[in-house]
Amino acid sequence: MRSHPCRPAVVPSLLLAAALVLTGCTSFSDTLAHESSSSATSSPTEKPKPAPIEWSDCNKQIQPLIAGQKGSDRDLTFECGRTEVPISYDEPQGATLPLFLVRAVMAGQTGRIGSLVVNPGGPGASGSDAAIGLALTLPEDVLRRFDLVGFDPRGVGLSTPVECVPAELKEQMIAAEPRPTTAQEIDDAFALADEAAQGCADKYGDALGTFNTVATARDMDRLREALGDRQLTYLGYSYGTTLGSTYAELFPDKVRALVLDAAVDPHADPTSDAEASAKAFEAGFDAFAANCTKLLAGCPLGNEPRQYVERLMGDADKEPIPSSEKGETRKATAGVVLTAIQAALYDTESWPQLAQSLAAAHKRDSKGLFSLVDNYTGRLDDKSYSNLLDANLAINCADTDQTVPKDDIRALVAEWDAKYPLFGASSAVGLYTCSVWKAERTPLPERDAAGSAPILVVGNTGDPVTPLPGAKDMAEDLQSGVLLTWQGSGHTAYPKTPCITSAVDAYLIDLKAPDDGLTCPA
Repeated sequence: MRSHPCRPAVVPSLLLAAALVLTGCTSFSDTLAHESSSSATSSPTEKPKPAPIEWSDCNKQIQPLIAGQKGSDRDLTFECGRTEVPISYDEPQGATLPLFLVRAVMAGQTGRIGSLVVNPGGPGASGSDAAIGLALTLPEDVLRRFDLVGFDPRGVGLSTPVECVPAELKEQMIAAEPRPTTAQEIDDAFALADEAAQGCADKYGDALGTFNTVATARDMDRLREALGDRQLTYLGYSYGTTLGSTYAELFPDKVRALVLDAAVDPHADPTSDAEASAKAFEAGFDAFAANCTKLLAGCPLGNEPRQYVERLMGDADKEPIPSSEKGETRKATAGVVLTAIQAALYDTESWPQLAQSLAAAHKRDSKGLFSLVDNYTGRLDDKSYSNLLDANLAINCADTDQTVPKDDIRALVAEWDAKYPLFGASSAVGLYTCSVWKAERTPLPERDAAGSAPILVVGNTGDPVTPLPGAKDMAEDLQSGVLLTWQGSGHTAYPKTPCITSAVDAYLIDLKAPDDGLTCPA
């Protein structure tokens, strides 16, 4: 089983170490135990007022983490917050769980509009980290008008994290055969998915379905109200477009401005989505290879990067590759090689690192590969993992009730392996993951957001994670959707190019949406 969390590379993973100093990291199991005696005090149909956000200064913890990074010279202050939301909106006055937030404010704000709430994708990526990273990279014109607010969605990061996939199992998943095609290899992949699903079901039982996008969208509306904003201004990347469009469907009258960058296709069923992902990653690798071979200094992978990778994966299969990193005992299998490639395809700025890491691995040093893999999968310096992969599984699987039979998956493996030789087989086997997930499902609603203010949907022609047709479909489905296209490579577009940046800034600040269908050059 291979999970593919979607995270924009503009958001560094910074916050966890500092936040653990600030507050105890409460697990969902602990929350349930603590709240189990809670009872409703009023009618379940009565909408309760949102809990206030308790803010505290966390500059001393965050500033050292961003020191020396581009944008760290901005005059920023950071606050960390905590609030409570209902575990179940069927019982809005019942048991609650805490959400963790970070607010970044740049000095010298004028004409403040309100809060800009951000979500970096995944599902499973930390919105708190996103607020820190985007505070360093978003245009100052935007930061002068908005407080930047990121929250860890329920089950993510420091918001009662779902934690049910042991580190050892994550290591096995990452190192596993990346292109399972034989009957035994496919059965082994199924077994890993079975083990993860059973472990999470055993730990959380019926509560596992709590981690779903519809509930998180309802959480976001309570946060909007607690922040004092009459309507929501929101910037969501990748999975964050699913969350944002779900919010717009549930609360169309509360939309001020939503930017949905790298939109996830709302039409795609699991099978078509998996095939589109395999196809897009293949195209992304081809773009990386073409870029590498055009380098003036020459590509370290030679004139045929795809053949180079095939040979490297074959070598790693026969004899896993050690690392020169002091104290590192892991060795890179073919699974690690392909995961590193996948991680780097998200952002063109990672392409030079990928080329050098693959070349080093050919010389029997996997240090660079593991650096890419660990950042992608949430592995920390102490060899533990964040709950990125746990939350990615839980939320993705809670959001769909569709299943794919094993026999169908086996047939797709053969078909897709031929069509998409690097990524096809793993994408097909990944369809099994949610088919065996043992939790209540809350399928995503159809989303037209009737009555909403204009919603800006952004897509890339060369996005290897969320291909452009998804953005087109989302913009067409939303009654007020406006499509903005970038002819670029990598995952997400804003604020990577002046044309995209100026269009998005005008929309966020002045509510001036660009012409529907505007295309920005690479």
